[in-house]
Amino acid sequence: MTTITREELHASLDDVIVLDTLGGQYYESQHLPGAVALTEGEIAERAAALLPDKDAAIVTYCSNPACNNSKAVAGRLTALGYTNVRRYVEGIEDWTEAGLPVESSVAD
Repeated sequence: MTTITREELHASLDDVIVLDTLGGQYYESQHLPGAVALTEGEIAERAAALLPDKDAAIVTYCSNPACNNSKAVAGRLTALGYTNVRRYVEGIEDWTEAGLPVESSVAD
């Protein structure tokens, strides 16, 4: 499975669809800029509408290398015929430790 580095992802944020595979309160509290929540359990129901272009550049991430959510979602998408799926293995912990911006869905 192809991966992407933090630097590559940061440079290409405007050109990729970023999927937060944690979902729920984790997504609401913080996520990468422009990321869309999509957990493994939601793929069958939401992937076709959310990701109509099977050749689009997609990046999945979760919290850190120990988290397997991004791998599971990337694997399911690849099995469904998506051709350009990569994983940001280090996840949001690495992103925030580098001081990069995040978004939140929680009202202040």
